[in-house]
Amino acid sequence: MSSSSPCAIALEAVIFDWAGTLVDFGSLAPTQIFVDAFKSFDIHITLEQARGPMGLSKWQHIQALLAEPAIARQWQQCNGHAPTDKDIDAIYSRFMPMQIAKVGEYSQGIAGVAATLCWLRSKGLKIGSCSGYPRQVLDVLLPLAAAEGIAPDHVIAGDELAAGGRPGPYMALANVLALKIGDVAACIKVDDTVPGIEEGIRAGMWSVGISLSGNEVGVTPEQLAQLTSEQIAGLRSRAEARLREAGAHYVIDSVADLPAVLALIETRLQAGQRP
Repeated sequence: MSSSSPCAIALEAVIFDWAGTLVDFGSLAPTQIFVDAFKSFDIHITLEQARGPMGLSKWQHIQALLAEPAIARQWQQCNGHAPTDKDIDAIYSRFMPMQIAKVGEYSQGIAGVAATLCWLRSKGLKIGSCSGYPRQVLDVLLPLAAAEGIAPDHVIAGDELAAGGRPGPYMALANVLALKIGDVAACIKVDDTVPGIEEGIRAGMWSVGISLSGNEVGVTPEQLAQLTSEQIAGLRSRAEARLREAGAHYVIDSVADLPAVLALIETRLQAGQRP
């Protein structure tokens, strides 16, 4: 790609989230398991509550849920004390085997993802990824996704970095190091959650939000197909507003729509613009 500005750079990589972005339309696997894990402690949370901190690493996700006043009150009433780190550990220990057992049921690739990854590679772009899932869960998910043609060049799990996970920039930057990217502005971060968008912004990357296939809408393709165009438009608008507020430069329905946005970002880079 030729430069039209002395400050222009070319795109080098796209870094993707997993659930709700590459696989698991609606990001259902982690959400339902949080509900089930809390229920096993006689704490009742809704799917909407479970979705609230989505994008965080799972221990931090549980911590955030227990900090919610309504959930904290339930814990106090059931256990006679406010939630502690020991309690977070206990729920996490219950959550992990449940998530490992169930993640395969929600591992289906989102329509158009495999083709988009193939297209990105045809343009010479590297493909990174990161997730709030711990490595034990990804060890189950990754071979199933690879069988569908979804196999990034690098994967970082939510429990692998001493610095922590989202909304910090660490997992995105770990991809930059592993993929040997020369400039963070040459990267696009694609994510369906608010912490994931914040991660990309803090890493200095172009950040693209995912609305309809992701956590912010949180429905299956079958459920989406039953909705009217007006209902879908309302869900899309609400999701886009949340992701834009987090800093997303662009918001698309799914990864299948990424090529058009990539062209826009390339044009801005050629004009010397940066995220």
